[in-house]
Amino acid sequence: MIATTLKTTKGKLLVKIPTNIKEVTLGQMMAMQAEPLLNDLDAISILSDIPVEELQNVLDFRDFNIFGEAVVFLSNQIKHLYNSDNIPSKVAFDIDGKILNVNVIRNLSVEPAGAFMAARDIIAEEINEHISLYGEEDWQERFNPSLKASCKVLAQYFYCRVTGEKYNEYKIEEFCETIKKLRVTEALPIAKYFFMSYPNLLKRKTNYFRQLHLFWKRKRAFNRLKSSSI
Repeated sequence: MIATTLKTTKGKLLVKIPTNIKEVTLGQMMAMQAEPLLNDLDAISILSDIPVEELQNVLDFRDFNIFGEAVVFLSNQIKHLYNSDNIPSKVAFDIDGKILNVNVIRNLSVEPAGAFMAARDIIAEEINEHISLYGEEDWQERFNPSLKASCKVLAQYFYCRVTGEKYNEYKIEEFCETIKKLRVTEALPIAKYFFMSYPNLLKRKTNYFRQLHLFWKRKRAFNRLKSSSI
């Protein structure tokens, strides 16, 4: 973390930004990804959690030069982040000032059915969009899930485990704000694991409606055969 006090038109302003990707949250990364034309003040604002309006009141723009090297260094680390397969065994959540360590289990199907189905739909939509743009050939080698979709999948995965509450799709949308506070170096590898395991998530038994349909189809065929033999 690099910190400095800058003079503004309204007094002094303490500005701190990360110098290591491990200090960056998923929410900060999402905010940076959402800005296609990110300028220096935007980047410093996101990384410091200080509104751009306050930074615009700094008396001398050259005072921001101290952050230049750190921002460039973070940018280079971000490029390699998607290639990380280092999945943590535990993730720490800050819930109302209390730290809760939650185990990471590499099997989304053990979660409530609602979470599994919702996550599967999010993953399928993201992958299908990628394939529609770039083709199906070798899609896994070139696929990187968006941070927004990753956040949604992680919310489905962690909600019940962290809160201890029953599955609730509306509360899970709110829980995304908690997910955004996770370190991106922890959040992204976990999310990517589920995205890349998508084909395995679909390997399940024929659904009940399909089984019922086949049962009635066979029964009707048997009845017709029985009638014709009379």
